[in-house]
Amino acid sequence: MVKIMSTAALNLTVRVHPMVLFQIVDAYERRNADSERVIGTLLGNTTDKGVVEVTNCFCVPHKEHDDQVEAELSYAIDLYELNKKVNPNENIVGWWATGNEVTNHSSVIHEYYARECSNPIHLTVDTSLQNLRMGLKAYVCIQLGVPQGHTGCMFTPINVGVTSYEPETVGLKLCQQTIGVTNPNRPKTVSPMLDLVQIAEASKDLKELLDNILTYVDNVLDGSAQPDNAVGRSLLDLINSVPHMTNDQFTQMFNSNVKDLLMVITLSQLMKTQLHLNEKLTMLNSTN
Repeated sequence: MVKIMSTAALNLTVRVHPMVLFQIVDAYERRNADSERVIGTLLGNTTDKGVVEVTNCFCVPHKEHDDQVEAELSYAIDLYELNKKVNPNENIVGWWATGNEVTNHSSVIHEYYARECSNPIHLTVDTSLQNLRMGLKAYVCIQLGVPQGHTGCMFTPINVGVTSYEPETVGLKLCQQTIGVTNPNRPKTVSPMLDLVQIAEASKDLKELLDNILTYVDNVLDGSAQPDNAVGRSLLDLINSVPHMTNDQFTQMFNSNVKDLLMVITLSQLMKTQLHLNEKLTMLNSTN
């Protein structure tokens, strides 16, 4: 038996954004009563370094029988084209399904996505919460067969992890504050922190990280800790990334950025006022 697919797909690494997981769980909660699992399309991009970044997804209605799978492919095509108009940089990178394992129908569904993109990935999200956690697994399909004979496929696991943009990180931190709310008098909703509070907390975290770095450097210098070449190179890159400028140059750059920020805030307030005024005038004309 020989593999007839390049090993490049086995070197892929999947990075899933939190919004994708929220959308999958939401689709699972809204599924039909007779549906055991939910499937859908994964959207994102593949980098030159073999990293598949999944930034968006949508659900595809389907029905699974013992001997066949019925999926509304026209719905999937229309929804992808609509999403393409809003996010032209997002392409099909694979498909997702709820559950903790690959089923017999997975190969049939994977064949469709293999026609839509190269080396599609298959992402499974364990919404049944086995082992008290929502398991996340990613697979690629390796074609197997013998020369001039029948061929088959095998789903092979690949590395998968969760990544996030800075705005998503802020939202996740707010969600974490509502986890484990057992006190009935404690509110289950939280409000975003003020800008100054966020700056204060970020400065506090940065100071703690700098203290840890200084402690590590002091321990290495006095011989109480073994030096790590990887850490040393990271610290050197960190120091070299700091721009060299005088106090006057930094003050000028800071003031220029503040002016730009104030200009954006002023324009946004003017636009908001104009929209409110237009709404009032529209309501006035409709009543007359």
